[in-house]
Amino acid sequence: MKQIIVIGGGAAGMMAAITAAKAGAEVMLLERQPRVGRKLLATGNGRCNITNKYTKSSNYHGNKPNFVNYALEKFCVDDTVDFFSSIGLVVKFEPSGRAYPYTDQAGSVVDVLRFEMERLGIKVKCDCTVRSMTRKKDFVLDTTEGKLTASAVIVAAGGAASAKLGGTSLGYEILGAFGHEKTKLFASLVQLKTDTAIIRALKGIKTDASVKIVSKRGKVIAESVGEVLFTEYGISGPAIFEVSRNAVGCTAVLDLMQEYSLSTLEQMLTQRKNARPNTTLEEYLTGMLNKRIGQCALKYAGLALSRNAGTLNRDEVERVARSIKSFELAVTGNTGLENAQVTAGGILTEDFDPSTMESKLVKGLYAVGEVLDIDGDCGGYNLQWAWSSGHLAGHLLAKKG
Repeated sequence: MKQIIVIGGGAAGMMAAITAAKAGAEVMLLERQPRVGRKLLATGNGRCNITNKYTKSSNYHGNKPNFVNYALEKFCVDDTVDFFSSIGLVVKFEPSGRAYPYTDQAGSVVDVLRFEMERLGIKVKCDCTVRSMTRKKDFVLDTTEGKLTASAVIVAAGGAASAKLGGTSLGYEILGAFGHEKTKLFASLVQLKTDTAIIRALKGIKTDASVKIVSKRGKVIAESVGEVLFTEYGISGPAIFEVSRNAVGCTAVLDLMQEYSLSTLEQMLTQRKNARPNTTLEEYLTGMLNKRIGQCALKYAGLALSRNAGTLNRDEVERVARSIKSFELAVTGNTGLENAQVTAGGILTEDFDPSTMESKLVKGLYAVGEVLDIDGDCGGYNLQWAWSSGHLAGHLLAKKG
């Protein structure tokens, strides 16, 4: 019987372990945290967005994003839903295509995976850190639980993002010792730091908006629609996470009333000032926008809040409309890998076989999930990659005999 060690008890690691065990391998899973699935518990704001029905290769990034194609084809979204249904999880889809456990609790996902590993007799060692790994005939792992051996190893240690939830450089170090190189690492799905002078008063306010990230050359490089949260350092929220990957050094352009065209908005503002000419600008947009956001938009347009609405001329009304439709914030940075949901960059995929996830440099060594130079968009795509890559490696490795 093939003896396999899986390093990492996250999504990809648990899927790889379960799949290999189902295929007849003897599997041991090592997790350096006190329990498996800790990062899973925090995904989707604690709801665990396990996949997205609209998953396609264009949702992924990296030096060679097409590396994901084979794994996603062999274990697609429908396969993921069927797998979770088979181990007791009821899955629901939202109109956006995002899928969640019916319980809306990430703990349900972790629990059914734990129970399945127990049912299959997978040996799970938590609080077990791999110090180093070498290979003679078999792989020898020096761990905090002593020396362990295996005929094959799957590295599913995740990425460096969100260290407080288990993010680590361990996987890069293990694979690096066998000749694998990594790209530069940077934060993805992360909060953005911006010029805060104009939005300081908006801390804690949420609003729906469309967001565009515009390069210095004026090219739109990313866009999204959804909730934006204003913070003491800049902007956050689901819509910001979606466009955060390459946003530093660019401009975030927020449309605060996306349902209305610029011309329609100008008409609304003109009617508003004519109907209530004695209203101060401090209250001019009350009932139209969040009060503080409205005041901020007026300041952005360069208008004093002490003025009366009736004093606005046509050009000033147009400026207010443009400030609402194109509220620009210079992106000066992000809150770093320690606060990111996903690591962009990782171990170069060109040294792995996309049809097996096996290293081209070392037979019997596999890597899956976030440790590789693959990261997905916000919305369940990163977990789908974890399930697909983990399943592919576990199944084929165990069948290899």
